[in-house]
Amino acid sequence: MALMKLLMLGGTRFLGHALVDDALVRGWEVTVLHRGLTGAPPPTAEVLFADRTDQRAMVDALGDRRWDLVVDTWSGSPRVVGENARVLRGHVDRYAYISSGSVYQWGLHVDETSPVVAASATSADYSDYASAKRGAELAVLESFPDALLARAGLILGPREDIGRLPWWLQRIAAGGRVVAPGVPTRPLQYVDARDIATFVLAGLAAGISGAYDVSSPSGHTTTSGLLQACVVATGSDAELVWIGEDRLAAAGVQPWTQLPCWVPQEGEFAGFLEADTANAGQAGLRCRPVEDTVRDTWEWMQRETLPTQREDRAVHGLPSEIEEELLSAGQ
Repeated sequence: MALMKLLMLGGTRFLGHALVDDALVRGWEVTVLHRGLTGAPPPTAEVLFADRTDQRAMVDALGDRRWDLVVDTWSGSPRVVGENARVLRGHVDRYAYISSGSVYQWGLHVDETSPVVAASATSADYSDYASAKRGAELAVLESFPDALLARAGLILGPREDIGRLPWWLQRIAAGGRVVAPGVPTRPLQYVDARDIATFVLAGLAAGISGAYDVSSPSGHTTTSGLLQACVVATGSDAELVWIGEDRLAAAGVQPWTQLPCWVPQEGEFAGFLEADTANAGQAGLRCRPVEDTVRDTWEWMQRETLPTQREDRAVHGLPSEIEEELLSAGQ
Protein backbone atom coordinates (compact mmCIF):
# COMPACT_ATOMS: atom_id res chain seq x y z
CA MET A 1 0.00 0.00 0.00
CA ALA A 2 1.30 3.45 -0.89
CA LEU A 3 2.63 5.72 1.82
CA MET A 4 -0.16 7.98 3.04
CA LYS A 5 -0.16 11.16 5.05
CA LEU A 6 -2.96 11.12 7.64
CA LEU A 7 -4.32 14.04 9.62
CA MET A 8 -6.12 12.79 12.72
CA LEU A 9 -8.47 15.21 14.46
CA GLY A 10 -8.29 14.20 18.10
CA GLY A 11 -6.53 10.87 18.31
CA THR A 12 -5.69 10.72 22.01
CA ARG A 13 -8.62 8.65 23.29
CA PHE A 14 -10.16 5.22 22.64
CA LEU A 15 -11.10 5.03 18.94
CA GLY A 16 -8.91 7.95 17.91
CA HIS A 17 -5.90 6.27 19.50
CA ALA A 18 -6.72 3.01 17.67
CA LEU A 19 -6.80 4.89 14.36
CA VAL A 20 -3.43 6.51 15.02
CA ASP A 21 -1.90 3.17 16.06
CA ASP A 22 -3.21 1.44 12.93
CA ALA A 23 -1.90 4.18 10.62
CA LEU A 24 1.55 4.06 12.22
CA VAL A 25 1.69 0.27 11.82
CA ARG A 26 0.98 0.82 8.11
CA GLY A 27 4.05 3.04 7.95
CA TRP A 28 2.00 6.16 7.23
CA GLU A 29 2.99 9.66 8.24
CA VAL A 30 0.57 10.67 10.98
CA THR A 31 -0.21 14.15 12.26
CA VAL A 32 -2.48 14.45 15.30
CA LEU A 33 -4.27 17.75 15.82
CA HIS A 34 -5.70 18.11 19.34
CA ARG A 35 -6.03 20.50 22.27
CA GLY A 36 -3.50 18.75 24.49
CA LEU A 37 -6.04 18.14 27.26
CA THR A 38 -6.85 14.41 27.19
CA GLY A 39 -3.62 12.51 26.78
CA ALA A 40 -0.97 12.21 24.14
CA PRO A 41 -0.65 10.23 20.91
CA PRO A 42 2.23 7.80 20.32
CA PRO A 43 5.61 9.58 20.23
CA THR A 44 6.18 8.71 16.56
CA ALA A 45 3.16 10.81 15.52
CA GLU A 46 3.59 14.50 14.76
CA VAL A 47 1.48 16.77 16.97
CA LEU A 48 -0.28 20.04 16.17
CA PHE A 49 -2.13 21.90 18.92
CA ALA A 50 -5.38 23.75 18.25
CA ASP A 51 -8.87 24.10 19.67
CA ARG A 52 -11.27 22.92 16.97
CA THR A 53 -13.90 25.41 18.06
CA ASP A 54 -11.51 28.26 17.18
CA GLN A 55 -11.30 28.40 13.40
CA ARG A 56 -8.47 30.93 13.38
CA ALA A 57 -6.43 28.54 15.55
CA MET A 58 -7.21 25.75 13.07
CA VAL A 59 -6.06 27.84 10.12
CA ASP A 60 -2.85 28.84 11.89
CA ALA A 61 -2.08 25.24 12.93
CA LEU A 62 -2.60 23.83 9.43
CA GLY A 63 -0.55 26.50 7.68
CA ASP A 64 0.02 25.52 4.06
CA ARG A 65 0.33 21.80 4.83
CA ARG A 66 -1.38 19.04 2.84
CA TRP A 67 -2.41 15.50 3.77
CA ASP A 68 -3.93 12.66 1.79
CA LEU A 69 -6.54 11.73 4.38
CA VAL A 70 -8.29 13.09 7.46
CA VAL A 71 -10.32 11.20 10.06
CA ASP A 72 -12.68 12.96 12.46
CA THR A 73 -14.39 11.40 15.50
CA TRP A 74 -16.09 14.57 16.82
CA SER A 75 -19.29 14.08 18.85
CA GLY A 76 -20.10 17.71 19.50
CA SER A 77 -21.75 20.51 17.59
CA PRO A 78 -22.37 19.88 13.87
CA ARG A 79 -21.56 23.54 13.22
CA VAL A 80 -17.99 22.97 14.40
CA VAL A 81 -17.65 19.96 12.09
CA GLY A 82 -18.85 22.04 9.15
CA GLU A 83 -16.49 24.90 9.94
CA ASN A 84 -13.57 22.47 10.27
CA ALA A 85 -14.45 20.73 7.01
CA ARG A 86 -14.49 24.04 5.14
CA VAL A 87 -11.09 24.93 6.60
CA LEU A 88 -9.73 21.54 5.54
CA ARG A 89 -10.68 21.92 1.88
CA GLY A 90 -7.42 22.37 0.05
CA HIS A 91 -5.50 20.67 2.88
CA VAL A 92 -6.78 17.08 2.51
CA ASP A 93 -8.03 14.91 -0.34
CA ARG A 94 -10.33 12.47 1.42
CA TYR A 95 -12.39 12.69 4.61
CA ALA A 96 -13.75 10.01 6.95
CA TYR A 97 -16.18 10.87 9.70
CA ILE A 98 -16.85 8.42 12.53
CA SER A 99 -20.59 8.64 12.95
CA SER A 100 -22.98 6.36 14.82
CA GLY A 101 -25.79 3.91 14.28
CA SER A 102 -27.77 6.27 16.51
CA VAL A 103 -28.47 8.44 13.45
CA TYR A 104 -31.28 6.06 12.45
CA GLN A 105 -34.83 6.64 13.60
CA TRP A 106 -35.51 4.60 16.70
CA GLY A 107 -36.87 1.15 16.00
CA LEU A 108 -36.52 1.44 12.20
CA HIS A 109 -32.86 0.55 11.66
CA VAL A 110 -32.36 -2.38 9.30
CA ASP A 111 -29.42 -1.26 7.15
CA GLU A 112 -27.92 1.88 5.59
CA THR A 113 -31.13 2.58 3.66
CA SER A 114 -33.17 2.99 6.87
CA PRO A 115 -34.63 6.42 7.71
CA VAL A 116 -32.42 8.76 9.73
CA VAL A 117 -33.31 11.39 12.32
CA ALA A 118 -33.96 15.01 11.40
CA ALA A 119 -30.84 17.13 11.80
CA SER A 120 -29.16 20.36 10.78
CA ALA A 121 -25.59 20.81 9.56
CA THR A 122 -25.47 24.26 11.16
CA SER A 123 -26.78 23.36 14.60
CA ALA A 124 -24.64 24.37 17.58
CA ASP A 125 -26.49 21.92 19.85
CA TYR A 126 -25.05 18.53 20.74
CA SER A 127 -27.31 17.53 23.63
CA ASP A 128 -29.22 15.19 21.28
CA TYR A 129 -26.51 12.71 20.31
CA ALA A 130 -28.40 11.22 17.36
CA SER A 131 -29.18 14.60 15.78
CA ALA A 132 -25.67 15.87 16.47
CA LYS A 133 -24.07 12.92 14.69
CA ARG A 134 -26.45 13.14 11.72
CA GLY A 135 -25.96 16.89 11.53
CA ALA A 136 -22.20 16.36 11.50
CA GLU A 137 -22.57 13.91 8.61
CA LEU A 138 -24.46 16.55 6.64
CA ALA A 139 -21.84 19.16 7.51
CA VAL A 140 -19.01 16.95 6.26
CA LEU A 141 -20.83 16.14 3.02
CA GLU A 142 -21.24 19.82 2.17
CA SER A 143 -17.46 20.13 1.80
CA PHE A 144 -16.53 16.51 0.99
CA PRO A 145 -19.39 14.87 -0.98
CA ASP A 146 -17.37 11.65 -1.36
CA ALA A 147 -16.66 11.32 2.38
CA LEU A 148 -16.67 7.95 4.12
CA LEU A 149 -19.26 7.90 6.91
CA ALA A 150 -18.57 5.08 9.35
CA ARG A 151 -21.74 4.58 11.38
CA ALA A 152 -20.31 2.66 14.28
CA GLY A 153 -22.30 0.39 16.54
CA LEU A 154 -21.37 -0.55 20.10
CA ILE A 155 -17.59 -0.04 20.32
CA LEU A 156 -15.48 -2.19 22.65
CA GLY A 157 -11.78 -2.89 23.06
CA PRO A 158 -8.63 -1.63 24.76
CA ARG A 159 -8.64 2.02 25.92
CA GLU A 160 -12.42 2.07 26.21
CA ASP A 161 -13.35 5.26 28.07
CA ILE A 162 -17.10 4.64 28.29
CA GLY A 163 -16.90 1.93 30.95
CA ARG A 164 -19.00 -0.85 29.44
CA LEU A 165 -16.65 -3.80 29.00
CA PRO A 166 -14.29 -2.54 31.75
CA TRP A 167 -17.20 -2.66 34.23
CA TRP A 168 -18.04 -6.24 33.34
CA LEU A 169 -14.39 -7.26 33.61
CA GLN A 170 -13.96 -5.61 36.99
CA ARG A 171 -17.19 -7.04 38.36
CA ILE A 172 -16.47 -10.57 37.15
CA ALA A 173 -12.86 -10.38 38.34
CA ALA A 174 -14.21 -9.66 41.84
CA GLY A 175 -15.79 -13.12 41.79
CA GLY A 176 -18.88 -14.48 43.51
CA ARG A 177 -22.38 -14.61 42.10
CA VAL A 178 -22.85 -12.14 39.25
CA VAL A 179 -26.12 -11.02 37.68
CA ALA A 180 -26.18 -12.17 34.05
CA PRO A 181 -29.03 -10.51 32.13
CA GLY A 182 -31.81 -12.02 30.11
CA VAL A 183 -31.37 -14.95 27.75
CA PRO A 184 -27.83 -16.38 27.49
CA THR A 185 -28.18 -16.78 23.71
CA ARG A 186 -29.24 -13.14 23.18
CA PRO A 187 -27.31 -12.11 20.03
CA LEU A 188 -24.88 -9.23 20.42
CA GLN A 189 -23.64 -6.82 17.79
CA TYR A 190 -20.57 -4.69 18.43
CA VAL A 191 -17.20 -3.79 16.92
CA ASP A 192 -13.68 -3.66 18.30
CA ALA A 193 -12.20 -0.15 18.00
CA ARG A 194 -9.16 -1.62 16.25
CA ASP A 195 -11.39 -3.24 13.61
CA ILE A 196 -13.13 0.07 12.91
CA ALA A 197 -9.70 1.66 12.52
CA THR A 198 -8.57 -0.95 10.02
CA PHE A 199 -11.80 -0.67 8.03
CA VAL A 200 -11.77 3.13 7.89
CA LEU A 201 -8.11 3.55 6.96
CA ALA A 202 -8.15 0.77 4.37
CA GLY A 203 -11.40 2.16 3.01
CA LEU A 204 -10.01 5.67 2.69
CA ALA A 205 -6.91 4.39 0.93
CA ALA A 206 -9.07 2.34 -1.45
CA GLY A 207 -11.35 5.28 -2.19
CA ILE A 208 -14.64 3.95 -0.84
CA SER A 209 -17.25 6.52 0.11
CA GLY A 210 -20.74 6.77 1.50
CA ALA A 211 -22.34 5.48 4.68
CA TYR A 212 -21.52 2.09 6.19
CA ASP A 213 -22.90 0.44 9.30
CA VAL A 214 -19.61 -0.56 10.89
CA SER A 215 -20.41 -3.36 13.30
CA SER A 216 -20.19 -7.11 13.49
CA PRO A 217 -22.94 -9.30 12.10
CA SER A 218 -25.68 -9.77 14.66
CA GLY A 219 -24.83 -12.86 16.69
CA HIS A 220 -21.06 -12.46 16.25
CA THR A 221 -21.28 -13.38 19.91
CA THR A 222 -24.01 -13.64 22.55
CA THR A 223 -24.50 -12.27 26.04
CA SER A 224 -23.19 -15.58 27.38
CA GLY A 225 -20.23 -15.51 25.00
CA LEU A 226 -19.22 -12.04 26.18
CA LEU A 227 -19.54 -12.82 29.88
CA GLN A 228 -17.86 -16.22 29.65
CA ALA A 229 -14.96 -14.56 27.86
CA CYS A 230 -14.71 -12.18 30.82
CA VAL A 231 -14.56 -15.14 33.21
CA VAL A 232 -11.79 -16.78 31.22
CA ALA A 233 -9.78 -13.58 30.69
CA THR A 234 -9.80 -12.65 34.37
CA GLY A 235 -9.32 -16.20 35.70
CA SER A 236 -12.25 -15.54 38.01
CA ASP A 237 -14.32 -18.00 40.00
CA ALA A 238 -17.42 -15.89 39.29
CA GLU A 239 -20.75 -17.70 38.94
CA LEU A 240 -23.05 -16.21 36.30
CA VAL A 241 -26.62 -16.13 37.62
CA TRP A 242 -29.06 -15.64 34.76
CA ILE A 243 -31.94 -13.32 35.61
CA GLY A 244 -34.93 -13.11 33.28
CA GLU A 245 -36.01 -9.92 31.55
CA ASP A 246 -39.27 -9.64 33.53
CA ARG A 247 -37.45 -9.75 36.87
CA LEU A 248 -34.88 -7.24 35.70
CA ALA A 249 -37.64 -4.86 34.59
CA ALA A 250 -39.51 -5.32 37.89
CA ALA A 251 -36.34 -4.38 39.78
CA GLY A 252 -36.05 -1.19 37.74
CA VAL A 253 -32.81 -2.18 36.03
CA GLN A 254 -31.80 0.19 33.23
CA PRO A 255 -30.72 -1.73 30.12
CA TRP A 256 -27.51 -0.63 28.36
CA THR A 257 -26.23 1.47 31.26
CA GLN A 258 -26.71 -0.52 34.47
CA LEU A 259 -26.15 -3.77 32.58
CA PRO A 260 -23.77 -2.63 29.81
CA CYS A 261 -23.96 -4.07 26.29
CA TRP A 262 -27.34 -5.65 27.01
CA VAL A 263 -30.93 -4.75 26.13
CA PRO A 264 -34.11 -6.89 26.27
CA GLN A 265 -35.20 -8.76 23.19
CA GLU A 266 -38.79 -7.56 23.46
CA GLY A 267 -40.61 -4.26 23.74
CA GLU A 268 -39.00 -0.99 22.62
CA PHE A 269 -35.64 -2.71 22.05
CA ALA A 270 -36.99 -5.34 19.65
CA GLY A 271 -34.65 -5.51 16.67
CA PHE A 272 -31.87 -3.65 18.48
CA LEU A 273 -28.41 -5.24 17.96
CA GLU A 274 -29.80 -7.05 14.92
CA ALA A 275 -29.04 -4.71 11.99
CA ASP A 276 -27.80 -6.01 8.64
CA THR A 277 -24.14 -4.96 8.35
CA ALA A 278 -23.34 -6.96 5.22
CA ASN A 279 -22.31 -3.86 3.26
CA ALA A 280 -19.40 -3.15 5.59
CA GLY A 281 -18.38 -6.79 5.45
CA GLN A 282 -18.35 -6.71 1.67
CA ALA A 283 -16.28 -3.51 1.81
CA GLY A 284 -13.65 -5.16 3.98
CA LEU A 285 -14.74 -5.06 7.63
CA ARG A 286 -13.34 -8.02 9.56
CA CYS A 287 -14.30 -8.51 13.21
CA ARG A 288 -11.99 -10.39 15.56
CA PRO A 289 -13.38 -12.98 18.00
CA VAL A 290 -14.94 -11.69 21.20
CA GLU A 291 -12.34 -13.62 23.21
CA ASP A 292 -9.58 -11.48 21.68
CA THR A 293 -11.37 -8.21 22.40
CA VAL A 294 -12.09 -9.18 26.00
CA ARG A 295 -8.59 -10.57 26.70
CA ASP A 296 -6.83 -7.56 25.21
CA THR A 297 -9.06 -5.15 27.11
CA TRP A 298 -8.32 -6.93 30.40
CA GLU A 299 -4.58 -6.92 29.71
CA TRP A 300 -4.73 -3.18 28.98
CA MET A 301 -6.62 -2.63 32.25
CA GLN A 302 -3.85 -4.41 34.17
CA ARG A 303 -1.03 -2.30 32.82
CA GLU A 304 -2.57 1.18 32.53
CA THR A 305 -4.64 3.54 34.65
CA LEU A 306 -8.22 3.57 33.45
CA PRO A 307 -9.53 6.81 31.93
CA THR A 308 -11.63 9.04 34.15
CA GLN A 309 -15.39 8.95 33.67
CA ARG A 310 -16.36 10.95 30.60
CA GLU A 311 -18.66 13.84 31.44
CA ASP A 312 -20.63 13.36 28.22
CA ARG A 313 -21.48 9.72 28.93
CA ALA A 314 -23.63 7.97 31.53
CA VAL A 315 -22.04 6.05 34.39
CA HIS A 316 -22.25 2.33 33.66
CA GLY A 317 -22.71 -0.57 36.04
CA LEU A 318 -25.30 -2.25 38.25
CA PRO A 319 -25.64 -0.67 41.70
CA SER A 320 -24.72 -3.16 44.41
CA GLU A 321 -28.08 -2.86 46.19
CA ILE A 322 -29.97 -3.86 43.04
CA GLU A 323 -27.54 -6.73 42.41
CA GLU A 324 -28.03 -8.01 45.96
CA GLU A 325 -31.80 -7.81 45.64
CA LEU A 326 -31.80 -9.77 42.37
CA LEU A 327 -29.41 -12.44 43.61
CA SER A 328 -31.16 -12.95 46.94
CA ALA A 329 -34.54 -13.25 45.24
CA GLY A 330 -33.10 -15.88 42.93
CA GLN A 331 -31.92 -18.20 45.69
